Amino acid sequence: MSTLPLHPETLAIRGAKEQTDFNEHNSALFLTSSFMFDSAQEGEALFAGTTTGYTYTRTSNPTVTAFQTRVAQLEHGEAGLATSSGMAAINAVLLALLKSGDHIVASKSLFGTTVGLLTNILPEYGIEVSFVSQTDTDEWIGALKHNTKMLFLESPSNPLNELADIEKLAQIAHNHHALLVVDNSFLSPALQQPLCWGADLTVQSATKAIDGQGRVMGGVICGNQSLINKIYLHVRTTGEVLSPFNAWVLLSGLETLYVRMEKQCANALQIAQFLSTHPQVVHVHYTGLAQHRQKDLVQKQQLGGGIVVAFEINGGEQMAWQLIDSVSLFSKTANLGDVKSTITHPWTTTHGRMTAEKKLEAGIQPGLIRLSIGLEHADDLKEDLAQALNTML
Repeated sequence: MSTLPLHPETLAIRGAKEQTDFNEHNSALFLTSSFMFDSAQEGEALFAGTTTGYTYTRTSNPTVTAFQTRVAQLEHGEAGLATSSGMAAINAVLLALLKSGDHIVASKSLFGTTVGLLTNILPEYGIEVSFVSQTDTDEWIGALKHNTKMLFLESPSNPLNELADIEKLAQIAHNHHALLVVDNSFLSPALQQPLCWGADLTVQSATKAIDGQGRVMGGVICGNQSLINKIYLHVRTTGEVLSPFNAWVLLSGLETLYVRMEKQCANALQIAQFLSTHPQVVHVHYTGLAQHRQKDLVQKQQLGGGIVVAFEINGGEQMAWQLIDSVSLFSKTANLGDVKSTITHPWTTTHGRMTAEKKLEAGIQPGLIRLSIGLEHADDLKEDLAQALNTML
């Protein structure tokens, strides 16, 4: 590892890497459940924590360590912690840092499964949740209580690409002696580093852009060492850990993250601009568009528009389904971040378990479609969407 200050594109490729006796060029895969001790005395020291090393992969593994440390470098965090999925990362943060009697303020504009975790599971542990507008700072302030311990959001939001002012919300949280946690799955560290704007922790689904190939699942949490240590104790006990094989795959994903995101963002902008001109499209939600109502905030805290484009069409759910069934290049799947472009209907998939009332409160309409733009030629993607949209005329 060079001692020179390195650009993130270089860190993604040549960042943290576990050293072995073999001087291998690529990251090593330690596919083992346990590690041996040289002596009983060393075993005691390892379990007591008076020396460093590896004992059992549920506790730590060299390949996993390399992955989580490299992501932390890119996120500008003191430490990182890998988990089995993005939802495992969110669950670990909430249950490790909150207790019965605590209160959390969260954005209404969250991934549907995150909303389910907050509304269906946290209350079972005696943790109170209040939902507020993603974009209205006054609502965040008004929702604070004496027992508020955390503010939670994702920016941009899923799927409407609404931003939150991370710096302002960090100040609000810290003035109240609470933590700010930001889900960075949509942009990844290639396009946004919430810790640099005052967030205490970032969580993200490495299944998305970090992998970029739709191969494996994973999650990662980044922040200061003290908070990561607390969450680590929870994760290693509950077993929400990332497998060494998945960590090894995700390390290779990191190596191409920046070049992929640059091209995918360029494609996404072209798609968003095309959709903005089509008569069947009511509204396009994409942070890279010049007409985005939060464009000043986009320029402040993002390094690109991202790879997700959402748009609403006339005709509601019926016409949305017709369009989805009419495309041929887009994969019909709810995942995002892949090099293959994907298409889904949030009302019935990613947010399908929410009530109709809650979906409408979050801005999700029956005619909304979400695209994740990949690496195909932009003209081919536009032609595919055009022919599908033309079936509705």
